[in-house]
Amino acid sequence: LSRGCARGRLSANLGVVSATCVSKVELRVCCKHLLDRDTLNKSDPCVVLLMQSQGQWVEVDRSEVIRSNLNPVFAKVFMVDYYFEEVQKLRFEVYDIHGHGGLGTHDDDFLGGMECTVGQVRRGWGGVSVARTLDTEAPPVRCKGPPWKVAGRPAGQIVAQKRVSKPLFLKYGKSAGKSTMTVTSEEISGDNGFVELFFRAKKLDDKDLFSKSDPFLEIYRINDDGSEQLVHRTEFVKNNLSPVWEPFKVSLNSLCSCEEKRKLRCVVFDYDSRGKHDFIGEFYTTFEEMQKATGGNKIQWDCMNPKYKLKKRNYRNSGVVILLDLKIHRVYSFLDYIMGGCQIHFTVAIDFTASNGDPRNSCSLHYINPYQPNEYLKALVAVGEICQDYDSDKKFSALGFGARIPPNYEVSHDFAINFSAEDDECEGIQGVVESYQSCLPKIQLYGPTNVAPIITKVAKVAANEEKTQEASQYFILLILTDGVVTDMADTREAIVRASYLPMSIIIVGVGNADFTDMQILDGDDGILRSPKGEPVMRDIVQFVPFREFKNASPTALAKCVLAEVPKQVVEYYSSKALPPRGPKGSTPGSALNSPQ
Repeated sequence: LSRGCARGRLSANLGVVSATCVSKVELRVCCKHLLDRDTLNKSDPCVVLLMQSQGQWVEVDRSEVIRSNLNPVFAKVFMVDYYFEEVQKLRFEVYDIHGHGGLGTHDDDFLGGMECTVGQVRRGWGGVSVARTLDTEAPPVRCKGPPWKVAGRPAGQIVAQKRVSKPLFLKYGKSAGKSTMTVTSEEISGDNGFVELFFRAKKLDDKDLFSKSDPFLEIYRINDDGSEQLVHRTEFVKNNLSPVWEPFKVSLNSLCSCEEKRKLRCVVFDYDSRGKHDFIGEFYTTFEEMQKATGGNKIQWDCMNPKYKLKKRNYRNSGVVILLDLKIHRVYSFLDYIMGGCQIHFTVAIDFTASNGDPRNSCSLHYINPYQPNEYLKALVAVGEICQDYDSDKKFSALGFGARIPPNYEVSHDFAINFSAEDDECEGIQGVVESYQSCLPKIQLYGPTNVAPIITKVAKVAANEEKTQEASQYFILLILTDGVVTDMADTREAIVRASYLPMSIIIVGVGNADFTDMQILDGDDGILRSPKGEPVMRDIVQFVPFREFKNASPTALAKCVLAEVPKQVVEYYSSKALPPRGPKGSTPGSALNSPQ
C-alpha cells in the first residue's frame, strides 16, 4: 500500500473528529559518555529515530551530525504524532558518521541505542487530566535479532514535560559502557505557529590565533525549573567576525512555550572542528522583545562575556548580535479550514470499459446482485459516505468513461451517468448508486481506459474556484477502474496541471488486474512528472487496489484512501497563503495568534 495507508490511522471522517489521533509531541535528544570509535579524533555522532509499524522498524527522521563530540546535545527536534489507546514504540540509534557519507553499516559505527514508547496525553472525564508522557521501558536483554529486544513497563510521574535518561546498549544487549541518552518529550500545545528569525553579528571577539573566529549562535529556552533547553543551533560562518547567519524557522512552542515573556539565553561560540568550541559571549532576551524586529525595524544586544566584564574595567562587549527580521507564521489545520466553511466537493468517475465484462453476466465487475453489492458500489459507498458530511448540499457529480452512450452510441470518456445535459449531480450517495444502476442497461461497454478527460473536466471547475482566492471549496475526484489507464502520458500531464489546484485524486483499482503500472501515478516512490519532465507541485494522487480490502470493513478502505486528504488540503491552502474563512482566519489577535 502507499504511505497513506501505512500511516492511515485517521478515522473514517477524514481525521477531523478522531478517537485516536490527538496531538503531536516534540522529542529532543542528548547523550553522554558515548563510545569513542575514532583513532585520531572523537566520534561524530548522529541520532536516528525509528518507529515500529506493523512489526517493522521504519526510519522516521535523523539528527544533524555533531563533529568530534562524545557528549552531544542535538539541535534537531523530532516531531511525532501520538495517539490514544495505542502503544507506539520508538527506537533511538546513535551512529558514528565518517566524513560526509551516510550512516555506517558496520557494527563499529553503531554507538548504541535504546527503545521507549510515546505515551498519550488527554483530558479525562470530570476535568481530571490524564497524562502518560514518554513511557520508559525495561533495560534491553541479551537476545537474538538486531539490535536488541525490550520489555516495557509504565512510566511514573505525570507531567506535561518529561525527561527520561537511559543507558545505551549495543547489539544483542551488550552494554555500551557508560553511554546514556536523555530524551525530553513535550506535548505541543497552545499556538500552532512558527517564527522565522534572521540574525547577524558585528565585531565579535577573535578567538583564533592565525585566522578570524568561526562563529555560530545557539538559542536556549529557560524552563520553569531553571533548566535550559536548546532550541536552535545555527551554522558556523568561517573566518568572519561579522557573520550573517541563514534565516531559520522554529515553532513558537519550542522557542518559548508560547509564552512571550519566557526568558531566552543566546550564546555565541567560535567553532572548533575537535568539538572544543570557544565561548565568545551571551545575552538574554524574550520573544516579546524580539517582536520589535518587525516592519523593517532591527534590534540588537550586546554580546557579553561575564569573565571579561569582571576582569576588565573598560570592557564594553564582545560584539553585538542583531535580529534583522522576525516573521510569525500561523499554521492552520484541516479542522481550521473545515470549521471556516470549506466545502469538500466530491466527484466519482466510473470505468465502463469492456474489460469489466457484460453487466448481465454474474462474473462481470458491473453485475448487479440484489443481495451483494459489487466492488464498484462498495468502494463508491465507503468513500462517498464520508465525503458527503463535508458538502452542505450533499450533491455529487457522477461521471462515466469508456462506454458508448445514447443516442448515437459514440464513445465518451466524460459523460454524466444520469444523462442530464444541464446537471451531472446526484442527490447524495444513494442518488449516485441509483444513477449507476439505471445507467448500465442504457450503455455499451467499450474502451479504451482514458481518464485524462475526466481529470481535466474536474480541474476546470477547480480552476474557477481558485480564482476566488478563498478557502471555500476543495475537490476530490474518485476514479474507479478495473485496469491500467491507456492514456498514461495525458493522465500524467493532467495530474501535474491539477496539482496546482484545490484538488485531490483517489484511484481505486477494482478486480484482479495487475495494477503495478498504476503505482507511477502515486508519487510515494518518487516525484510524478509530466511527459515533458515537469514535476507535480504537490502529491495529490492516492492509488489503492480494492482487493486488499475485500475482507475488511468499508471503514478500513475509507481510512486508507482518505488518509492523505487532510494534509493535501492544508498543503494547498498554505502554498497559496490562504487562511480559513470566517472569524478563525480573519480575526486579529496577539502576535502569537495572528498570521503575518
